[in-house]
Amino acid sequence: MKKNGLRLITLTVLSVAHLVNDMYNNFLPQLLPFLVAAAGFSVVKASSLVSAFTITSSLVQPLFGYLVDQKNQRWLVFAGTIWMAGVLSLTGLTINYWLLLVMATLAGLGTAAFHPQASAMISSVSGNRKGLIMSAFVASGNVGWAVAPVILIPLFTYYGTKGTIIMVVPGVLAAFFLYIFAPRSNSPNVPKKSLSKIIVSMKPAMGELSKLMAVVALRSLAYTGLITMLPLYFKAEKVDAGKTSALLFLMLFAGAIGGLIGGFVSDKYGRRPLIIGSLALATPFFYGFISTGGILSYVFLGLGGAALLASFSVTVVAAQEAIPDNKAMAAGLSMGFAIGMGGLAVTLIGKIADIYGLFLSINLLFLLPFIAALIALYLKKDSTGKQLGCETAR
Repeated sequence: MKKNGLRLITLTVLSVAHLVNDMYNNFLPQLLPFLVAAAGFSVVKASSLVSAFTITSSLVQPLFGYLVDQKNQRWLVFAGTIWMAGVLSLTGLTINYWLLLVMATLAGLGTAAFHPQASAMISSVSGNRKGLIMSAFVASGNVGWAVAPVILIPLFTYYGTKGTIIMVVPGVLAAFFLYIFAPRSNSPNVPKKSLSKIIVSMKPAMGELSKLMAVVALRSLAYTGLITMLPLYFKAEKVDAGKTSALLFLMLFAGAIGGLIGGFVSDKYGRRPLIIGSLALATPFFYGFISTGGILSYVFLGLGGAALLASFSVTVVAAQEAIPDNKAMAAGLSMGFAIGMGGLAVTLIGKIADIYGLFLSINLLFLLPFIAALIALYLKKDSTGKQLGCETAR
């Protein structure tokens, strides 16, 4: 009983810390409309701050994952959290573009450090319900993304960009509890390998991983693009701050619920069908949102968010199952590198918005989940509920 209680505390602390961490990941998109107003940035300049954050927050995650797989790096979860909170809390104190670009780049290192170590910790205490527990962990992060606009838009509306300094507090609190309760070890008794041996051992799974990473990259571009462009679009359309934060919360919170449901469904019916079906549905749901009005448009937005993120945790578990001896690196690839590749393209979407308008750029983003679903058709079949990638790994 005592062991189960400690396990529950561990899962709770890691999940709440993930919520706080991912709230900071959605920090800059909520700040951008206020920076555009204060500094007169173009859409491409503003969106490039998100891309700069993405470069370090995502693309270097596999490196942290490799370090975690070699040796438990417990300190990364609390140090990474407090680092990101500290740097982002200073971003509202300047309107100098180049300084903001440096700060965005540095802040990303915090979440890059947190995610592989935290994911490996979650995997080590998940037992035989990895799909469900990982989906709960990922859902907590998605809730963090969802609450960001609800907290930050009113904060910046009231205090202006200087209100960012207040947001150091959640990160400090999360880091404190991680320091106390994060597991001391997350690694099973697996022989450690050099990076070259790890790369060789991954070769049989590279075909599957490549397709999986392409799916994640397109889904990430749709997700990061929407949370970056929608606040700018709503601001341009004179949508008030309260309604803007409510719409963004609806889409992202529905995504968190969709992620939970997706984890359960994938454990029962398989990873591949869930990935294909949910992404294919996201596109018509989003077009339904932009094409209708009133309550019906809200329903479509919620369904679109749920469908888009239903496969989030599933792709993480699928990558970990494809290379089971390197779970942190798998998390770094699926939650980091692939997401980062998608996030980098947000600057391109910003350029399209500057030339052709925000409405067109948003409609292009709505199409991406369907393209990802087409690629997912070529993933290894697991229609009987077998774990995607296991045979590849063998």
